[in-house]
Amino acid sequence: MIEITPTLFIDERELQFDFVRASGPGGQNVNKVSTAVQLRFDLRASSLPDEVKSRLEKIAGKRVTSEGALVIEARSFRTQERNREAALTRFAELIRKSLERPKPRRKTRPTQGSREKRLERKKKHGEIKKSRQGKSFE
Repeated sequence: MIEITPTLFIDERELQFDFVRASGPGGQNVNKVSTAVQLRFDLRASSLPDEVKSRLEKIAGKRVTSEGALVIEARSFRTQERNREAALTRFAELIRKSLERPKPRRKTRPTQGSREKRLERKKKHGEIKKSRQGKSFE
């Protein structure tokens, strides 16, 4: 079980890890050892609440495939273990972000003073433009 919060756990069986060859650091092993990790998490079949799933899909953006799988790639370390840990950390952080409900926006109206300032700036700008107009010499 992977602990996301003290009350939320995700079963490791819901995660799929694929190891692929990574570009970047690796020395002589770079073309021999598959150190990069692709973590796959099926959002639609997961045990998360529906509202968390929808927020997670929005937050993850391009990392969610058309089949509804969240894919996180980690390739910054030279070992599979560290890349796996990095992918799990990023995955847990994404889920923690999606657990937070967004604060609803309250409609506000511009103040009278801000309206007057805006109109004054517009008037000044118009006067500047008018002064740039060339005089005709007929």
